[in-house]
Amino acid sequence: MLNLLLDEHISPTVAEQARRKYPRMKILAFREWQNARFLGTADSFFLPEAAKEKLTLVSYDQRTICPLLKDWMEHGIDHAGIIFVDAKTIRPQDFGGLVKSLGQLWTSQRNANWKNRVLFLRRSSS
Repeated sequence: MLNLLLDEHISPTVAEQARRKYPRMKILAFREWQNARFLGTADSFFLPEAAKEKLTLVSYDQRTICPLLKDWMEHGIDHAGIIFVDAKTIRPQDFGGLVKSLGQLWTSQRNANWKNRVLFLRRSSS
């Protein structure tokens, strides 16, 4: 099941709007997750905990996460999936566009196995 965790740089408003539009979707803002105890921590520190909870991270941060994922792959370390968003495709301030695209992805892929999966989010087609 696809359960989403928005990284700390994505507004909690996105999670709120997504839950209203897709009531069955499990989506958490970083600040909501684990009482915000991982705020400001390195990806390598909180991603294993997210994996334990089967939370797929949604992030614009390809710069630091991509090298980490490569290292983890080489060392056999699993994660619960990463969904990258490109700011040129969906601007960080476009909450509606991000909600719509995540909703479309969730609707079509919610039952897929997200273990170690990496995907680049596309803008919603409708």
